[in-house]
Amino acid sequence: MDASLPSFSVVTPSFNQGAYLEKTILSVLEQEYPNLEYIVIDGGSTDSSVEIIKKYEKHLKYWVSEPDRGQSHAINKGLSVASGDVLAWLNSDDWFTPGTLKKVGHLFTSSSEIDVVVGTGDIVDHAGRVVHHKEPPSQITLEIIFDWLNSGGFMQPSTFFKRSVWEKVGPIDEQIHIAFDVDLWIRMTQKGSCFLTTPDLLSVSLRHENAKTAAYVELTHVDVALVVARAGGERFVRGSLEDMARRLAWCEPNFLKIIHHPLFRLLEPLVRAFTKPAVRWGDTVPLWLKKSRVTDP
Repeated sequence: MDASLPSFSVVTPSFNQGAYLEKTILSVLEQEYPNLEYIVIDGGSTDSSVEIIKKYEKHLKYWVSEPDRGQSHAINKGLSVASGDVLAWLNSDDWFTPGTLKKVGHLFTSSSEIDVVVGTGDIVDHAGRVVHHKEPPSQITLEIIFDWLNSGGFMQPSTFFKRSVWEKVGPIDEQIHIAFDVDLWIRMTQKGSCFLTTPDLLSVSLRHENAKTAAYVELTHVDVALVVARAGGERFVRGSLEDMARRLAWCEPNFLKIIHHPLFRLLEPLVRAFTKPAVRWGDTVPLWLKKSRVTDP
């Protein structure tokens, strides 16, 4: 192993993700990167998560299973005990591809000016089929991140950053429940961090119905828009929000026509039996959303 390669700290936040957690853990440990510390922060899971973590605890620098304030809080907790030169978090339904840490380590050592490395990522379904292949832009600037809603951004599990950058811009804003990674990248660019992108496939994310961005597509859209606008990029998101408002304006009267139709009234008991209760705009953020550890794009 090249002694010049940086040390890594990887944090996995998890809550009731026992169905996916072991694959995530193994993808980190099987990197066979000797200068690695791995940290797992579990939010007090009631499924098989703790048993899985204990199975690998001798390979972990630190782990805990206790109630927390959600995913962003768990990531902050993990990074607060990390000591690596390079930091990253890997959600419990994502995994690294083989050799990722060595590839990223070599990229960081190629130039002392590099602060953040961003690679390519795949999103797959349960059958392992690639449903989205996302390469980062050739350059990452503040304007490109502001245009996240149009460009699709880049993959968080394929993103690694120096400790010195985290110390300047961290911690994660725990008041943001979905787009806190976008907020972090914005703050990094505003502080002049140098991003290097690579076409190398560094991570894979599993798309499933319980992922926040899959379950709350429109809420994700709004969350990103609010983060960008707050940082000064209102002109980049105004058009997207206006399009959303026009869709809602069209849907509301047509929706009311449908639900007041006599045929719908006859089918209403059946519809209620096979649909989940809607989250009203006036509701507070659901506990599930706060506790979820999944942020696939």
